[in-house]
Amino acid sequence: MLHRIDDRLIHGQVVVGWGRPLGVGFIALVDDTVAASDWEQELYRMGVPPEMTLYFADVATAEREHPKWESDSRPGIVLTPDIGTMARLAASVPVTEVNLGGIHHAPGRTQRLQYVFLTPEEEQALRDLAERGVKIFAQDVPGGKPVELGDLL
Repeated sequence: MLHRIDDRLIHGQVVVGWGRPLGVGFIALVDDTVAASDWEQELYRMGVPPEMTLYFADVATAEREHPKWESDSRPGIVLTPDIGTMARLAASVPVTEVNLGGIHHAPGRTQRLQYVFLTPEEEQALRDLAERGVKIFAQDVPGGKPVELGDLL
């Protein structure tokens, strides 16, 4: 199961770029705001093909559902909008790898790659995850070269 951070959440790069090559059967979108918003969920549903299951969960629900997702025989993506959400999830469920797929420009962020911009606090949160044994790498599409955290920072 791929654990990915992408602030755009569900879009073509996730559904087509990752979903098709990996044969993804489900996406678990973990975001407290989206989990509480029916209209946002409906928007994201429109971007997912009917053969792909889409789950919406806040972090607490994702913590409970994660074992079910892990045991699903279909490949899946657990998708969060930011590093903080992924760090909260990884604090209570087994996450071995995190893919940085799109963390875009915002005030206070420094460009690390064309598609990854980070604040000093976000860099520290990634280091903290890595110190707990989580492999962190940036990769925008499956065919792209993965960039390890040490090379990113």
